[in-house]
Amino acid sequence: MAPIPGSGLAKGLAVTLRTMTKKPVTDQYPDTQPALPPRTRGVIGLFEENCTVCMLCARECPDWCIYIDSHKETIPATTPGGRERSRNVLDRFAIDFSLCMYCGICIEVCPFDALFWSPEFEYAETDIRDLTHERDKLREWMWTVPAPPALDPGAEEPKELAAARKTAEKLAAAQAAEAAPPPAPPAGTESHADEQARAAESPARPAGESQQQTDRPRQEGGE
Repeated sequence: MAPIPGSGLAKGLAVTLRTMTKKPVTDQYPDTQPALPPRTRGVIGLFEENCTVCMLCARECPDWCIYIDSHKETIPATTPGGRERSRNVLDRFAIDFSLCMYCGICIEVCPFDALFWSPEFEYAETDIRDLTHERDKLREWMWTVPAPPALDPGAEEPKELAAARKTAEKLAAAQAAEAAPPPAPPAGTESHADEQARAAESPARPAGESQQQTDRPRQEGGE
């Protein structure tokens, strides 16, 4: 069956008429910020305190867009006769976002949780060379990282949290035991300190008087 002439135009006009009666869904960016999903892959934030310069992220990056420089520092021994130790100190941590393909491998392989996804996406530059961001900028993006989702109510408590909670409970119990007053002695009993105080308050009797009181019943019985 041959199509009716003008049917395509009629269908197009019908779609236009339906959409004209609906509310527009266009967000007027940048006046209106978009509501991004919580796991949006925007940029990569760096938590510098957790970085040990193990170089895993730079070695596993398929684009080789992570640049890390460091040096070694010697830590003196803390105990007599102990050995000095050396540690890596981070000098530079930069990511070239003009090469990054946002695969997230660097975040997955980091063993110390130093890299996180941030939903920040407003980092466009007029010069491609300015898309290489140093650790100061990555540190600023770290504070835009959303909090992790809540655990399943039926999930097992993480071992780290359980160990920290037990340690805090033991410390609180020890502090409460030190601050609590000593228990009172039972009724009808006196402590050694009370006996000494009572003995000090009572007047001392002469030795002759106590001997006379002891001999008096004997004399009365003899008479």
